[in-house]
Parts: sequence; structure tokens; C-alpha cells
Amino acid sequence: MHLLTDPLQFDFFVRALLAVVLVSVLCALVGAWVVLRGLSYIGDAMSHAVFPGIVGAFLAGGNLLVGALVAAVLTALGIGAVGQRSGLKQDSAIGIVFVGMFALGVVMLSRAPTFTTDLSNFLIGNPLGVTPGDLWSALGVTVLVGALLTAVQKELLLASFDPTEARATGLPVRGLNNLLLILIGLVVVLTVQLVGTTLSVSLLITSSAAARLLARSLKKMIGLAALLGTVGGVVGLYLSYFLNTAPGATIVLVNTAIFLLALTLRRRE
Repeated sequence: MHLLTDPLQFDFFVRALLAVVLVSVLCALVGAWVVLRGLSYIGDAMSHAVFPGIVGAFLAGGNLLVGALVAAVLTALGIGAVGQRSGLKQDSAIGIVFVGMFALGVVMLSRAPTFTTDLSNFLIGNPLGVTPGDLWSALGVTVLVGALLTAVQKELLLASFDPTEARATGLPVRGLNNLLLILIGLVVVLTVQLVGTTLSVSLLITSSAAARLLARSLKKMIGLAALLGTVGGVVGLYLSYFLNTAPGATIVLVNTAIFLLALTLRRRE
């Protein structure tokens, strides 16, 4: 029993556990849509596309999170605009915009006199460095995203799987798609700051993909994705504590193992 309780004597470990739970729920809310709509590429793309916003805020002496959010919104709107006007598939639009944004960030960074640890920590993330303020931010974003997606769930389902019918009924299909992209960007920005790029993408994609293999409805898929992400996060944090390994990478490996287990169970059905 002491194996479970010993790490809990450290406040940073308790905060990391709470952060992983909140981020798992948050990622499940949008991750289900990402997997169902075949947008798995967008998690990694968004985490890189916000780079110029982060660098711009750093150079201007502003808040890095605000800069990242501005870049995420511009990226989401850019992806929607390129897809609509060019007729290209959304994965092509994502690739074009994210590579351009990332390149812009690299060019901007080359003008920076130094690369500080603040900027490095934002990009790499550290679950064990989560502050109480970070937890409140995560809770606020989780409530906001959950409320918005719940409010437009029926409309978003129709726009996602039958856009022709959605347009015929007068639904703003383009606006709904842009809203989803913006929410994905918001979630990615927050989770990248808290847990880093690799773990952010894993919670966004891997847990939702595993849930997709086992669940038969959107609500069950979201709930199961949140549960699997939480289990993977908690187990991964404990393993990293006792094995003295990188927490983010350890959680990703546990999430991957959970997905492989779900895949095995699905094949036996």
C-alpha cells in the first residue's frame, strides 16, 4: 500500500496527477471528434503551428500562452480557409498551414538573442512542474470546451458526416468546422504548456483511438477516452516515479500499451 501513498506526500506529484486527469478529460472532449473525422494529424500540427505565436510573445515580452492562443486561432482559420478555397482535402490544408507557421516561428526565433528556459519549458512541458494556477486554467478550459461541444453536438454531427444535408437545413457548416478547429487549437495549446507536445498528442489521439475501438456511441467514446487517458496518466506517473524515467514519455508508452490491448480485444470480438 505504501507504493501508492509514498509519492502522494509530494505536492508536485499530487498536482501532476490532477493535471493528467483534467488534461485527459479535456483531450477526450475534442479527441473523439479528431479521431471520428480523421484529423489525427492536426494534434501534432497545431502543437508546431503555434510556435510563431510563442516566439512573438517571447520577443515582445508578453504572455507566451496568449501568443500561442492567437497563433492557434489564426492557424485554425487558415486551415479552414485553405481547405474551402482550394478544394484540397483537409489533411493537405493542415500540412500547408502548419509547415508555413512553423517555418515562420523558426525565422522569428533566429532573430532572438537567446533561447531562454521559459520558452523551452513551454515547448517541452513538464507534468511535475504544474502549478495550482495551471490546474485552475485547465479546469476552466475543460468546462468551456465541454459546454460549447455539448451545445452544438447535434449540429456538429450533422455537419461532420452529412455536410450537404446540413447546408440544406441552413446550418453554418464552415463556421462549425472552424469552431471545432479553434477548440482543438485551444486544447492543444493548454496541454502542450502543461505536459509537452508528445504527451499532448498521445492524450488527444491514442486514448480516443483506443476508445473508438471499444465504444459504440459518441458519449461512450468520450467517457472511455477520458477514463483510459486517466488510467494511462496515473499509471505512467507512478512508473516514472519509481523507475526514475521521464514522466511524459512514460505516460505515452503506457497509453500506447493500452491502445494495443484495446486493439487485441477488438480483434477477438
